[in-house]
Amino acid sequence: MFARLQPATWLPATVLGLGLGYTLITLTRLPWWSLFCVAALAGVLGARRHSGMALGGYRKAWPWSLVPLCLWGLYVYLADSFGNVDLGAVFFHLQAGIKDHGGSERIVAAGLYTLSMLGLLYAFTWLVRRDYRLRRIEPLIAVALLISNPLIFGIGQRSAAVVTDDGGWLDRHYQKPVIQPQKNPPNLLVLYLESLERTYGEPTFGDAYDDLRALGKKGVVFEGVEQINNTGWTMAGMIGSQCGTPLMPAGLVHDRQFEPLAEVVPGVDCLGDLLAEQGYRLSYLGGASTAFAGKGRFYEGHGFDNVLGLNKLKPRLDNPDYVNDWGLYDDALYDFTADEIKRLEAAGDGPWGVVNISLAGHAPTGFPAQSCRERQGEWDGKDILYSVKCSAWLARNLVERLEDDGLLDNTLVVVASDHLAMRVSVWDELTSLPRENTLMLLGNGLEPRRISRRASIVDLFPTILDAMGYPPRQHKAGLGVSLLENSTSTLLERYGKEKINARLLEDNALQHRLWEGLAPQRRENQAPLRD
Repeated sequence: MFARLQPATWLPATVLGLGLGYTLITLTRLPWWSLFCVAALAGVLGARRHSGMALGGYRKAWPWSLVPLCLWGLYVYLADSFGNVDLGAVFFHLQAGIKDHGGSERIVAAGLYTLSMLGLLYAFTWLVRRDYRLRRIEPLIAVALLISNPLIFGIGQRSAAVVTDDGGWLDRHYQKPVIQPQKNPPNLLVLYLESLERTYGEPTFGDAYDDLRALGKKGVVFEGVEQINNTGWTMAGMIGSQCGTPLMPAGLVHDRQFEPLAEVVPGVDCLGDLLAEQGYRLSYLGGASTAFAGKGRFYEGHGFDNVLGLNKLKPRLDNPDYVNDWGLYDDALYDFTADEIKRLEAAGDGPWGVVNISLAGHAPTGFPAQSCRERQGEWDGKDILYSVKCSAWLARNLVERLEDDGLLDNTLVVVASDHLAMRVSVWDELTSLPRENTLMLLGNGLEPRRISRRASIVDLFPTILDAMGYPPRQHKAGLGVSLLENSTSTLLERYGKEKINARLLEDNALQHRLWEGLAPQRRENQAPLRD
């Protein structure tokens, strides 16, 4: 049988089968060996069709499907890199800037994907030029590839927002945050734990989450914090939790399309703006570059005095080589965070606020610090649960160290994941479970307890204000509702995630509010709120 297989026929068919098989195992939960089954089947079918090729002869023509195949290749690459493909993240990063990113491994992967796509396109072209039957149906294949591509579908949905009948539904739910001064205001420490979702606390993942579970016994733990659209990457999670709104990309409302954004969400007041007005001295510390995705511009434009990232912190390291692809390891970053809090405490000139974001849990494998390796033993370079356990332990260790040093008196501590994890080594296990973000509040007189509510990260903004003693009007800020107050329902409790996500695709009024100053004038006359 194998002797009769024509190499010039079965080989390009097998290449197409490899592409199809890889797509299937990337987008579904099929086992890895399914790839070879699909490729073998394609090769056999290609060889069986060899007799029909001779009837049609050779015709030099470019298939209609080449561009649709490239678009599918792009989608599979994004899905393989991040798990869920978020067009909002793609659009935002293209405009905010991707300078100094730490995804060097994805650049290598992109190169391999490009070479693979070139081979696949060549194989498809070879078959179309030699098989008259395939040539006849190939335009239909091109159409099918286009309409089935989630990228095209998503772009179509966003384009439909331009002509929607009601592009201001979410914007009418937006409430401008207003707070009143108080005596003896508390300090604030916000620890964002990169991708360290609460789902890691499930028994499936062993003891990876144990240190956060222990830390949560000292404060208020929130259950049911889901992820809505446009909050699923770092900048979106920060803006969602500090501004009370999902991050709607600037898109075509940006008036300088070929330049990076000069400001990030300048049209709304965020946590830093409110606290700066109350006399807070605010600092941001992160191990990655502040140039990436507009992070520095966001904090500098919203009330923060000190914005410290890789470029400013790396020279302070005892060992300048102790960095990873993205930036500083978390044990070094947390040492600098403790030093910054000591500096602010020593100055004694009003309350302070410090925001910090870790790197240890970053997809796909994480960046466990040296102190974790000394404590946890050897790391295989792939197991994300090792990195999760490291991140949880470092966060707990920092909080307890600051408590022991008396630096958290009269301080609210917020521990939260910035977003759900992207594609990691336990992706199939994560996606088979109900997924939730981590959120806990410690200190400032809060009684330890658990609160279970259907919420999203936008509800964190008014919840922080409430916990600090700055309750906003009606306990609302932005699109969020304080989770410490039961009298008002969150948007997810009232409408559900599906409706909120659908509205996010079409709400151009909220988009204009976020980017006011960089966009054409928003509509002043808005219709009354209707559900």
